Amino acid sequence: MRFIFFALGVLLAPWIRAEAVNETVAIQEWPVPWAASRPRDPQVDPGGGVWFCGQAGNYIARFDPETGQFRRFELAAGTHPHNLVVDGSGMIWYAGNRNAHIGRLDPRTGEITRFAMPDPAVRDPHTLILDNGGNLWFTAQDSNYIGRLNIASGEIKLVPVTTPGARPYGIKIDGQGRPWVALFGTNRLAMVEPRTLVLTEVTLPREQARVRRLEITANGDIWYLDFAGGRLGRYQPGSRSFSEWPIPGQARAQPYGSALDGQDRIWLVDVGSRPNRLMGFDPVGSRFFGVTLIPSGAGAVRHMYYHPRSNSIWFGTDANTLGQARLGP
Repeated sequence: MRFIFFALGVLLAPWIRAEAVNETVAIQEWPVPWAASRPRDPQVDPGGGVWFCGQAGNYIARFDPETGQFRRFELAAGTHPHNLVVDGSGMIWYAGNRNAHIGRLDPRTGEITRFAMPDPAVRDPHTLILDNGGNLWFTAQDSNYIGRLNIASGEIKLVPVTTPGARPYGIKIDGQGRPWVALFGTNRLAMVEPRTLVLTEVTLPREQARVRRLEITANGDIWYLDFAGGRLGRYQPGSRSFSEWPIPGQARAQPYGSALDGQDRIWLVDVGSRPNRLMGFDPVGSRFFGVTLIPSGAGAVRHMYYHPRSNSIWFGTDANTLGQARLGP
């Protein structure tokens, strides 16, 4: 069963409030030793190690910021890992984007356990996220599915997205344990009720909008990055209302990677600029700030991870670097 909410209107925030405050943050980057391997989607383990995917290199790797050392774990040819998460026990879960599985890497032994998709129509696990109930949720962009893997049992449940070509992409969990998904192929978001697996779609007010990533603040607001329209948007589920802010710059921005920091501020990377720009947005003051050029140029930053202990954001780049943006003391 599927429900669709249509927008009743959108508030476009005044242009003057979208202007960026001239601040910067400190960014450090490390070249990844395996050329043209597209390092991406890092996460930090309990010991401070930074894990990331080598999408074009068929590997998972760990970087030690203290020593600058990299350690590589090989994956099967054709895996093309797209995303990973680190669970509370330190296990590494990755999306086998080209060979239809989710993998679990034990970093102590290097052993990999594969969980195959139960339906051959689901070919491309894309972005993963853990909930608080022992489940791993994921999107499958080209297959048009959202999935849930029970970590304890290994069982996978699949939820079809019935809008043709919806391209489920970025995924986040709200305070009620519900996954929200950016439907990049259309101007919609989706939400899945965990108990029933009923899918609800929310239609954005502009038909041309295309959302790749989203974040959810503590008050339950859904913040989305409109890649096609160069805007940051907010959907408030309680009132079903929208507000949008044009991303500042001389040309139309293309917001891609995003993260939410410890102050509930949204960070994003504009991959439409050369070099790429990292910037923050303060929902309280409705202002952009901290606009910083990424030293390597980046090419594209596709996903980001906020690490509370260091108050920093980690990211990988198409320039074959691993980066850390320190947000403050």
